[in-house]
Amino acid sequence: MSKINLKNIRVGHGYDTHRLSEGREFILGGVTIPFDKGLDGHSDADVLIHAIIDAILGATAQGDIGQWFPDTDPSYKDSCSKNLLDRVWRETRKLGWELVNLDSIVFAQAPKIQPHIATIITSLASILDCEESQIGIKATTGEKIGFVGRGEGVSASATLLLYKKY
Repeated sequence: MSKINLKNIRVGHGYDTHRLSEGREFILGGVTIPFDKGLDGHSDADVLIHAIIDAILGATAQGDIGQWFPDTDPSYKDSCSKNLLDRVWRETRKLGWELVNLDSIVFAQAPKIQPHIATIITSLASILDCEESQIGIKATTGEKIGFVGRGEGVSASATLLLYKKY
């Protein structure tokens, strides 16, 4: 029986939150969801992808999303978060890391996320070059409590497991 080298296994966790704002598209996991408000931020404010990016960077000790894509840099203004995730993931793959699984939770009173989960999983699997079965997404409301429950913003949390091939 071969031994597992625990240095080749990493867990990462990321979290992000953005306020809802008039005049913006609502983008989650790289998918535009019909809604009368969008998430406010320097980029497209995709909270789910931002949480995933931070989970990857944390697991591999590569810093955080603010170090890679500072909101003080005008070149990232209105950036598509799918492109940011693609860049981080390509660099992470160059280091030999592979995705075992990704588990995430989206906290939103509105819009309803459940009808879009399959499309979001397909979007993320394409970027992360993995099977859709490796990605789990759950959605919950704020039960009308706090900023999420009052419909003021949306948050996302992501946890992932990586292993190093070589």
